Amino acid sequence: MTDWFFRGDFGSAPTNIPVLMVGLLLSFLGGQLIAWVYMFTHSGLSYSRAFVNSLVMMPIVVTFVMMVMSNNLVTAFGLMAIFAIVRFRNILRDTLDTTYVLTVIVVGIGCGTMKFSTAIVGCLTSCLVFLYLWYTSFGSRHRYDIILNLHWARPATEMPALSSVLTRHSRNTHCASHRSAPGQEGTDLSYRVLLRDPDRMEDLLSELKSLPGVSRVSGLKAEDESEI
Repeated sequence: MTDWFFRGDFGSAPTNIPVLMVGLLLSFLGGQLIAWVYMFTHSGLSYSRAFVNSLVMMPIVVTFVMMVMSNNLVTAFGLMAIFAIVRFRNILRDTLDTTYVLTVIVVGIGCGTMKFSTAIVGCLTSCLVFLYLWYTSFGSRHRYDIILNLHWARPATEMPALSSVLTRHSRNTHCASHRSAPGQEGTDLSYRVLLRDPDRMEDLLSELKSLPGVSRVSGLKAEDESEI
């Protein structure tokens, strides 16, 4: 059984299984490194956890593709034709969905070109990494617990009274919006708040409502960072 596995590629160029496993491992580590750099350096609203996961999976799938093709031009054109058909019939809006589709296509090509050992190792490795990304929620960034909106009617010089309440309940506070409408007294404020105790959101809202000069207080629980 073991001999069959290590000699299980019946294509024109049998694959060296240890080399394949090293290549898949290195591509996984490289994808992880690039994904971590992307997570720490990304700014703006277009952050997507699915895209981060795709950064990890794509090098593995590409390594799998190159091992299956083994410089075989016919196989390469076959891969392009199959993926073009899938792309024509379906519009994949999620980058991770595209990665899944590409993975199953390459597994099929590996089986169709009689590279059975390569297909098995590549498929198992891809499944393990997909499960790892799902189980660890890799790519998620938790930066705040609630979105807090309120109207401040007192002078700006008295803002420290508001800040002291927020500081008492939160570990980190970021003022995301500061709007003053023409002809209207006061300021509309929107905060992103990371609470010291996420279960005490109502205590924070109650204390803000009782603070003189504060009105229209509302709090919205924020899940993982929105993906836009």
